[in-house]
Amino acid sequence: MRALSQRVSQASVSVEGQVIAAIKQGFVVFIGVGRGDSDVDARYLAEKIANLRVFADESGKFNLSILDIGGEVLVVSQFTLFASTRKGRRPSFTDAAPPEEAEPLVDTFVQFLCTAGLRVDTGRFQQYMLVEIHNDGPVTIFIDSEERLKPRH
Repeated sequence: MRALSQRVSQASVSVEGQVIAAIKQGFVVFIGVGRGDSDVDARYLAEKIANLRVFADESGKFNLSILDIGGEVLVVSQFTLFASTRKGRRPSFTDAAPPEEAEPLVDTFVQFLCTAGLRVDTGRFQQYMLVEIHNDGPVTIFIDSEERLKPRH
């Protein structure tokens, strides 16, 4: 699984002109599910995101997590995080999990964030969405669950 987390001052998702989800300070997390991903990947990403220290303390240093500041999370499913541009000009999405595999894992990821104590709102799976983001910083962090398999240096 892959997650692109953006620190925001506020964000919302609209479908067909209606706001369906909105948060204040926190993260917008674009989440992509790859073929072969599992609950282990979902838990890894949820724990990483919940504990990322990218919010400023009184000294202005990145010492606080979203849990520390009582922030919120807006999760938006995005299979395009698995785009391959190796050949030609049109991206290939063959590494992305099919919708029937991806949707339950996105739901599992959301549940892990909720269990961690976060307020989570979501976009709609397989819908055309307009995402309004007020980037804060900007601070954007990319996490791939395959990182958990690599040895630490």
